[in-house]
Amino acid sequence: MTSVYDFKETEMNGQSLPLANYKGQVLLIVNTASKCGLAPQLTGLEKLYKQFHDQGFTVLGLPSNQFHQELDTDEAASEYCQMHYGVTFPMTKRVAVNGDDEDPLFTYLKDASGHGRIKWNYTKFLIGRDGQLLHRYAPTTKPEKFAADVAVALEVK
Repeated sequence: MTSVYDFKETEMNGQSLPLANYKGQVLLIVNTASKCGLAPQLTGLEKLYKQFHDQGFTVLGLPSNQFHQELDTDEAASEYCQMHYGVTFPMTKRVAVNGDDEDPLFTYLKDASGHGRIKWNYTKFLIGRDGQLLHRYAPTTKPEKFAADVAVALEVK
């Protein structure tokens, strides 16, 4: 695998979501969790999505119960994020971000970042228009702190 475009996820509705659908866009890939104390970042992520979406930017939320802070079903997680935080960006079915069952996308992102294990929910990966990792942000890094990085990535064509 040479870029994020080589991976597929599964949308909440069960349909396949090839990341190749986002070729040429800037992506922010985030492992989310509804019951996490960092969940209010969803508001900031939605704001970034709305601010930059028309310029070719997408936030992709991948819920994970790896840290035991996600609701019982994918549907409940999706509904919760929409109802409480106004999330309109794409969300996938739940994934594992570490361990034997980890999603291959997260294996790739961790390897590309040069950092290992995902330590907590809301680890964020900024992907350039070429499908390559630009930045990995810590769970506590709020979306407004890297809005300038998104703007710079969008300028690169």
